[in-house]
Amino acid sequence: QVQLVESGGGLAQAGGSLRLSCAASGRTFSRYVMGWFRQAPGKEREFVAAISWSSSSTYYADSVKGRFTISRDNAKTTVYLQMNSLRPEDTAVYYCAAGHRVVRVTRSDEYDYWGQGTQVAVSS
Repeated sequence: QVQLVESGGGLAQAGGSLRLSCAASGRTFSRYVMGWFRQAPGKEREFVAAISWSSSSTYYADSVKGRFTISRDNAKTTVYLQMNSLRPEDTAVYYCAAGHRVVRVTRSDEYDYWGQGTQVAVSS
């Protein structure tokens, strides 16, 4: 069992930065693929970024590539999402997810555990 708690959301201006954190409980954190998804009002949840257990592989949605960076610290059982050059269209609730046997990192149904989400709002 893994419990995930996101933090770091808030209000930012366009062009600004925010850093999201996701603290995980459980001794097997290092075995999980970790992902970030987001859901804007009236829209479906969408993939943002993912990272392999060893940090050797990272994946990004085209819409955030070059602006967002995902990283993890297995010793601290925490995954991060550094968001730079924020845009109003990045406004959404951001969710952290953990998956033990994730093959298609962009698919939300392949992740086993989810956090409660943290709100990010970007003003123009």
